[in-house]
Amino acid sequence: MRKALIIGIDKYPNNLLSGCENDATSIANILEKNGDDSPNFDVKLITSDNTNVTSELIYSALEKLFKDEAETVLFYFAGHGIINESTNAGYIVSQDGKKGSWGVSLSEILEMANGAHPHIKSTVIILDSCNSGYAGEVAGLKNKGISIIGTGVTILTACHREGTADEDNGQGLFTTLLLDGLSGSSADICGRITPASVYSHIDQTLGSWEQRPIYKANVQTFVTLREITPKVPLDILRRLPTYFKNPTDHFSLDPSFEPDRENIPENLRHIPVNADNSRVFKELQLCNRYGLIIPVDAEHMYYAAINSKACKLTALGSHFRKLAEMGRI
Repeated sequence: MRKALIIGIDKYPNNLLSGCENDATSIANILEKNGDDSPNFDVKLITSDNTNVTSELIYSALEKLFKDEAETVLFYFAGHGIINESTNAGYIVSQDGKKGSWGVSLSEILEMANGAHPHIKSTVIILDSCNSGYAGEVAGLKNKGISIIGTGVTILTACHREGTADEDNGQGLFTTLLLDGLSGSSADICGRITPASVYSHIDQTLGSWEQRPIYKANVQTFVTLREITPKVPLDILRRLPTYFKNPTDHFSLDPSFEPDRENIPENLRHIPVNADNSRVFKELQLCNRYGLIIPVDAEHMYYAAINSKACKLTALGSHFRKLAEMGRI
């Protein structure tokens, strides 16, 4: 069971926003299914265009999110966020939020998430709101920045505790990059998209002068947010130990691996193409494209073949070869 609660608020009485409802809807749509249209998260979407998103409603929805057993739960919020500096307490702001009662405190959300383990194995909290980097801190502590995050909890926020969550063309800048990552830009070779890979994608895209995202985690298991088609088919990855008996081995090539007989040097055209070799070479070229394999003493795999050179595993290729050998792919 994988559950996601997605909330977006634009219609604040005194401080309207413009992109949070659309952001929440887009996040809900992409999380519902994996890249092959298989079911992913069971999503509950709440937006201010059709619901009065009160503090009570948010709190009640969060209680339901964390109540029952689940493999992974995810909470996403887009809207206003605030820190009460006099009490060092952070909040996501509800539609009925006002001074003295801003909404739901980030400490309460963290307390629910921390208390959900082990009946919920993994919790992911994603906040696209100002001051969201406060999430994970303990309210009232004079030493700001101290975080206490429970087992299995991951927090990903649009900015640090003093930062603002910017909008760009009516959409949250952070969520725009988050959606890009979830669509596949942050996927690994096996097609897995994790909170850490999404954070890395966002962090690398934003410059030093822009808002800085925050990532905090206390996890012991691999958390996948979404899966897309692997860059290299898994059956090919599983064959890496067949092609390379040892991680330092070279795989010898020759012109029979290269199926092109029109563009290779004329003195090699008489060498017949070996169908099995050609099939293997196609797989090795795909691995080369994604940094798993490199040619030896040749600029390209093509030249390694027609000049009877070889190819070898990169450090990344050795890693996936080991995973395949251990039966973990």
